[in-house]
Amino acid sequence: MNKQTIVIIGGGITGLSAAYYLQKAIREKDLPYQVRLVEASSRVGGKINTLKRDGFIIERGADSMIARKKPGVKLVEELGLKDEMIRNGTGQSYILVQGKLHKMPKGAFMGVPKQIGPFLRSGLVSPTGKIRALLDLVKAKGPEQPDQSLGSLLRRRFGNELVDNEIEPLLSGIYSGDIDEMSLMATFPNFYQLEQKYGSLIKGLKQTVPNPPKTTGKTPGAFFSFKDGLQTIVDKLVEKLDENTILLDSIVDHIEKKDTGYHVLLDSGDVIKAVSVITTTPHQTLPKMFSQFNFLKPFDDVPASSVANVAMAFDQSAIKQDIDGTGFVVSRNSDFRITACTWTHKKWPSCTPEGKALIRCYVGRPHDQEVVDLPDEELVQLVLNDLNKTMNITAEPEFSVISRWKNIMPQYTVGHIERIEKARQEASEQLPGVYFAGSSFEGVGIPDCIDQAEKAVHQVIDFLQTK
Repeated sequence: MNKQTIVIIGGGITGLSAAYYLQKAIREKDLPYQVRLVEASSRVGGKINTLKRDGFIIERGADSMIARKKPGVKLVEELGLKDEMIRNGTGQSYILVQGKLHKMPKGAFMGVPKQIGPFLRSGLVSPTGKIRALLDLVKAKGPEQPDQSLGSLLRRRFGNELVDNEIEPLLSGIYSGDIDEMSLMATFPNFYQLEQKYGSLIKGLKQTVPNPPKTTGKTPGAFFSFKDGLQTIVDKLVEKLDENTILLDSIVDHIEKKDTGYHVLLDSGDVIKAVSVITTTPHQTLPKMFSQFNFLKPFDDVPASSVANVAMAFDQSAIKQDIDGTGFVVSRNSDFRITACTWTHKKWPSCTPEGKALIRCYVGRPHDQEVVDLPDEELVQLVLNDLNKTMNITAEPEFSVISRWKNIMPQYTVGHIERIEKARQEASEQLPGVYFAGSSFEGVGIPDCIDQAEKAVHQVIDFLQTK
């Protein structure tokens, strides 16, 4: 029996997960299909990229998955990797405001106070700012509306000081974006729902977010990785795929719709005939791949930000003021160009040799994108200068690893969900059997991407079985 081909475009975690779940379904249901995964670069894994050097395990991109999101844990267990999992070291984290490190207040949810006592005792916000923030308890709820910026809701509820000093550094760090541009409904729709139901975010969070259970031992970290780094899940997925599934160094030039399905034309001149296609590439690649279809043109205007991280290895003795904690985020009103710093040797102790320290810093605010392109030496010095405003580091790093991610962080601006739904509706009519998944659509985290991959696979199978 001749097997028809299902093509997956993009070899990041979304594409690899889709290929895994698709081949699993094909085997279980004995379906007459084969899978080809087409990746433009010379490696798979996308933003997951682990480097091993001199006993250090260095993540060039994402460093973990959040444990409470089930799709990630489910895939890890299916792959037989449960015994390889490690939890992040827990400890104090900080926010840098106006040049000073402040402890992250306890009893907060994404920076929003859930418990009043710790908030009032914190030095992050002035007495006037605290009074303004607590007006959330009595302030009328906002009007019902389909979407708004995340920042507009938070500033209306709490005022600017709490938002700028505590909430914004946390939320902007997740999306590498500007909360005053971000879609509320695409990022934190629960905030809107809590305001509408309870008339106050503080009251709503108290009612709906349980306090962590009191334990005598150490609380397990909220994130997990693997003993040999996050690349472990990428390598295992590749190992599980059928031979010759992955086609590297192959750029999709464009995709033509045919009566029998689709022709995927590669820049090499090769053509893959497909009965269905899952795209897992960034949104800005879609208008070119499907150039005959104008409904995808709006994706050209969806912004994407660039980020870079600088990992620096030291002898522990070089850090004279080693702070007890796992790292800090930086508020916008601080005179720093780094946006966050992870003391990796404390967050992931097993990734650093005994007696050594590993620090990873991030740059690339929405309004400071040019910093990502600075020469390596200049970028390392910039980071060291910022670090030495809070830590006393007496030596140059033993080595540094700089990772630049250009136009890689999709920005979920106001109206994001509506735009995505419209594009998918048009695709179902004009491009039947084509499905979009990945960080540009419904969540930038690894578990979100895995979840989208599995959903796309279900859609492909349903489509092919009803043809």
